[in-house]
Amino acid sequence: MDIETLYQTLRKSQEEKGYHFTGDEESTRELLQGLLTNKKRYGYMSCPCRLATGNRERDRDILCPCAYREEDVKEYGSCYCNLYVSKAWREGKVAHQYVPERRRGQ
Repeated sequence: MDIETLYQTLRKSQEEKGYHFTGDEESTRELLQGLLTNKKRYGYMSCPCRLATGNRERDRDILCPCAYREEDVKEYGSCYCNLYVSKAWREGKVAHQYVPERRRGQ
């Protein structure tokens, strides 16, 4: 799979759920490249902003979209790595603030 295919696939499927890309094409594509790199490296698309172990079961919580995305977007308007954001965040109606790491003890 290439970046453009992944971009279009995720954009369509996630916008239907209320999650959007930031609008910063370069940043979005860098994150998508990270997903593809992790897919090649580990066999699954783990969050490109977190360290994966290579053990799918241990990394289950950081398979993109990660287990923390919903809560992060609800509270901050963005997920940890800023790949997925709310419509309000994308439109600048929500302050763009730091999203703290929720993953512990991994």
